[in-house]
Amino acid sequence: MSKFTTNWLASLFPDYQGVVLDPIQIDDVFTDSRQFTHFGLFIPIEGERFDGHEFLKDAIKHGAIATLWSKNKPVPRFVPTDFPLFFVEDTVEAMQKLATAYREKVKPKVIGITGSNGKTTTKDFVATVLNQKFKTWKTKGNFNNHIGLPLTILQMTPDTEVLILEMGMNHFGEIETLTKIAHPDIAMITNIGESHIEYLGSRAGIAQAKSEIVEGLKEDGLLLVDGDEPLLDSVAQQYKSYRIGTNPDNDYVIKNIQITNDDTTFEVEQKRFSIPVLGEHQAKNATFCIVTAKRLGLNVEQIESGLQQVELTGMRFEKIKTKEGTFLINDAYNASATSMKASINVIKEMDAERKILVLGDILELGEHSQAIHRSVADVIQPPIDTLYTYGEESKAIIEALNEKEEGRIKTLSFSSKEVLVKHLRSELNPNTIILFKGSRGMRLEEVINQLTK
Repeated sequence: MSKFTTNWLASLFPDYQGVVLDPIQIDDVFTDSRQFTHFGLFIPIEGERFDGHEFLKDAIKHGAIATLWSKNKPVPRFVPTDFPLFFVEDTVEAMQKLATAYREKVKPKVIGITGSNGKTTTKDFVATVLNQKFKTWKTKGNFNNHIGLPLTILQMTPDTEVLILEMGMNHFGEIETLTKIAHPDIAMITNIGESHIEYLGSRAGIAQAKSEIVEGLKEDGLLLVDGDEPLLDSVAQQYKSYRIGTNPDNDYVIKNIQITNDDTTFEVEQKRFSIPVLGEHQAKNATFCIVTAKRLGLNVEQIESGLQQVELTGMRFEKIKTKEGTFLINDAYNASATSMKASINVIKEMDAERKILVLGDILELGEHSQAIHRSVADVIQPPIDTLYTYGEESKAIIEALNEKEEGRIKTLSFSSKEVLVKHLRSELNPNTIILFKGSRGMRLEEVINQLTK
């Protein structure tokens, strides 16, 4: 399905060579020269260790019929004289400009989602539910930065009706860049945690950075925020907004949350909903979705049907049963203290005779690391039986827990995954649940893979 043509590209990038003004159709946009495509526009990206311009020959071999090209790079001799090259100052900035223009061309409703935790899960909820009525396109995986977001836009099909974009960041100014490309009709801030506090200084700094999402919000746009977070009160008061949470003063109040081993049920506006994922935090993520769906005209039956069908992106509270009958909970995609506490609270609600935590380091906390790790111990108490940690920083959780629980919970710290795996093998039996949670860099899924071989 054609996205645009070379002569449309020439209107955006008027410095070019090759046969451009004949309307050659572009069906795909890609940055990876190894990817096989059909009538593709190749966008070479320059990184610290690579330069996509060096791989144009591979891109052409794999289906590129045009490319953006940095003005300061010589054109290779093998490029045919009729091959369209659009010369730009910076290929990433050009890709962002192209994504903005293509989004305006397709004109989908845009939903932008940011937050310290829960943005990927909320994206999955929103995409699945809105797909009951609309042709939707969403961020794949974690394509949520200054390259991934414009690429997501450029890969959507021209018949897309709703575009759901996740926005991540490490530093001030990054969300502002993304939201101005996305220009959302509905913007969400799912919560404020401690992620990237090393760069942003404080939770207030994190809230300020997340709140940049309103910089691109349409004039008649709607902002949805975690209403249980006081740090978001200020931005909520400045825009048309709904506050969502469990506190009774919210616009949408989540009540009567119940968690089983299979689902979470909760009440919003006198209506009970069920979701096949676990946790009070998941009820909040789902409510962001419910409010959005109602705003876009879905009825209750469509919303309920979509919520039941949701499949979360991998390693987000993923339940795996071993041959010994043990449930391993793979929540190892990433971690902050907030998300770690939420996952631990879910484990406490689940039905099992033994409950074991395997917690890895939370990274990028800088000078706050010791205090934030110690805070995780606040929610660890029976029915949790055992806490194992992996890494240096997470030892602080054990220190705080031993001070608080005085030995009621067994604790051990590991610096070797091999030793941890060996120890966990002896714990595998029916009626045991083991939670794995840690920052992406800790790669706790490698432990899970060994236990499930």
